Amino acid sequence: MSEESDSLRTSPSAASLSENDLPPPAEPAGYVCSLTEELVTKAREELQEKPEWRLRDVQALRDMVRKEYPNLSTSLEDAFLLRFLRARKFDYDRALQLLINYHSCRRSWPEVFSNLRPSALKEVLASGFLTVLPHTDPRGCHILCIRPDRWIPNNYPITENIRAIYLTLEKLIQSEETQVNGIVILADYKGVSLSKASHFGPFIAKKVIGILQDGFPIRIKAVHVVNEPRIFKGIFAIIKPFLKEKIANRFFLHGSDLNSLHTNLPRNILPKEYGGTAGELDITAWNAVLLASEEDFVREFCQPVPACDSILGQALLPEGLTSDAPCDDSMRAVKSQLYSCY
Repeated sequence: MSEESDSLRTSPSAASLSENDLPPPAEPAGYVCSLTEELVTKAREELQEKPEWRLRDVQALRDMVRKEYPNLSTSLEDAFLLRFLRARKFDYDRALQLLINYHSCRRSWPEVFSNLRPSALKEVLASGFLTVLPHTDPRGCHILCIRPDRWIPNNYPITENIRAIYLTLEKLIQSEETQVNGIVILADYKGVSLSKASHFGPFIAKKVIGILQDGFPIRIKAVHVVNEPRIFKGIFAIIKPFLKEKIANRFFLHGSDLNSLHTNLPRNILPKEYGGTAGELDITAWNAVLLASEEDFVREFCQPVPACDSILGQALLPEGLTSDAPCDDSMRAVKSQLYSCY
């Protein structure tokens, strides 16, 4: 079942009862909805989220975790579990699987997820490799801007870039607005060389895409690629086999045609680097947001993993994350594939 398909709630404790048979639970002081009336309506229409049953749904997912994965070290707070319910349109089973995948992915790739905190990624953040634009798109989506040309491979490995992306996604998804609206990615491939592209081979591509599609509670509404050189055909050839059709259809390649980009992202929300009128691209504001969140990330990502979490075995990982084998990811093999686009 796809994320975009309609889903039916199936509560383990109330499956045989209709909603009218159950009194709506009182919202505890621990959770206060921050959605506007407009977003409440949007969540109801697009995500099947009913405010009157929100806490009942959260409790159902919490009960499933306690019953099926009693030793799982995870937050069971309302706000945290809501992320997974919204990402899977309040389908309990799919939300539970996403939660398990989320933790499995974190444990399967320690190079990325261990000691994940802003202060450990200051060099990446200062490079301008990624930032979040100050304005949302017309649908309310935050825009994650990625500029691979800012990365100098001799300075640090590509996994540091992936860490910075994941750090940013974790911060973005804390907002209920983002949970409902999703995000848009703007990727600027200007100046990306064959040598740099060869670092992003099938092994890393499978892992990153596996996490974004099946291991993280975020809705990616569009990926806009600009200034892509011919080499991008080779990059996309590596990525595409691992993309679900729905996500693949959300990729838009604009080349150097900024007018094409502006039909999707209006000029008034874009910096002048992309033909916009919102001033120069500024990375300092978002970097400050991340660095101010240091303590949150230390609590979440810098604690020892309990031994009992070994229950999150290879069998629970999304496809593409079940092996540490390099997937024929030698530099020679990747460069051969990339050369073919010339």
